[in-house]
Amino acid sequence: MNKRKDPKTTNDAVEMALESAVELGEIGIQVAAYVGDELVIDSWTGDARTGVAVDAATLFPVLSVSKAVTAVALHIQAERGLVDYDAPVALYWPEFGVKGKEHVTILHVLTHQSGVPGMPPATTPELMANWDWMVNQLAMLDPLCPPGTKNTYATYSFGWILGEVVRRTDPMHRPFDSFVREEITEPLGIDDLWIGLPPAQEHRVATLVGPFEQPTNSMRKIAVPDRVPVGPDLFNQAIVHQACIPSASGIANARAVARFFAMLANGGRLGRVRLLSESRVRLFTTLRPHSYDKDDILDDVALVGNGGLWLSGRDPVVGKGPNILYHTGGGGTYGWADLDTRVAVGICHNRMFTKATAHAGDGTKHPFSELGKAIRSVAAPGNRTPKARALPE
Repeated sequence: MNKRKDPKTTNDAVEMALESAVELGEIGIQVAAYVGDELVIDSWTGDARTGVAVDAATLFPVLSVSKAVTAVALHIQAERGLVDYDAPVALYWPEFGVKGKEHVTILHVLTHQSGVPGMPPATTPELMANWDWMVNQLAMLDPLCPPGTKNTYATYSFGWILGEVVRRTDPMHRPFDSFVREEITEPLGIDDLWIGLPPAQEHRVATLVGPFEQPTNSMRKIAVPDRVPVGPDLFNQAIVHQACIPSASGIANARAVARFFAMLANGGRLGRVRLLSESRVRLFTTLRPHSYDKDDILDDVALVGNGGLWLSGRDPVVGKGPNILYHTGGGGTYGWADLDTRVAVGICHNRMFTKATAHAGDGTKHPFSELGKAIRSVAAPGNRTPKARALPE
């Protein structure tokens, strides 16, 4: 049975939107939102797995929302003067600079224009959990195209490339999961977000449900080999939950996702902890070059900013604010930050859907469309309880 919810973070409109999402096909779902540094929404409904209800402690695989955390880890190194966005990856990782990858820059990787979205063909779930094998194999890959010439969403490789740069530029050379814990989640007071889940927490993870079949093309098969498909078959495995896969193995609840994005919504700061300068976070809203060109991996247009996060424009859930940073995870998980309103949101769930399968029920509504509207209503000026506070510099 679901635990009793705090009335301060429960809202009738949000509760109704959650129930609407279930009617439209959702199984288990959590939503949380911050305004400024205050948690104003923290709700859930449905089943984490057969016979087990979602509650405040339930964790979910968040897949590519992990990329936002990985990008911030890289930006922390840039903030410290340890990484230059325009420098080649090979400056920090010499072994990477072979076979035509000598001129791939950090910014190319952040913006999915590196030309290196591929994965070693022999990759298995077990090998994805082997950091050294993965980075050594990625360093030897041939690029698919020259850097900066095409949009090629690096479904998996994005995380290992940036993660290895973070590891090599860290004066203590910590493993990437340790860096995330010690430099991001612990300082921000986030208890339930991991890239590399401790085995003792495995029992809390919700079961993902499909079917989840994404359109395939020859380029995507290079980025997502057949033995490691994006979907429940891979991301329900404990070995994947517990591995440090910086693009995809994040495990969290909605409250943790929202708190992470609250740091971005507040210009790189949460409470008394600043991870990034506000000017740097604002730069993330600049679109990458050729942003309206179709991505050869996604087979669609993706509006990606120079910070490695996506920018709103066409998404029916996050809204259309000009300064909204967000990232989705395969199957429909969301995290977003509105830099203008200081609203930050996390939506975690366990029914993986694609654009083609998102609409259920009457066939016209995205299952989270009403939820997005309800969140914006609760967070609107005059409706905030408690009111958001502008954080002093």
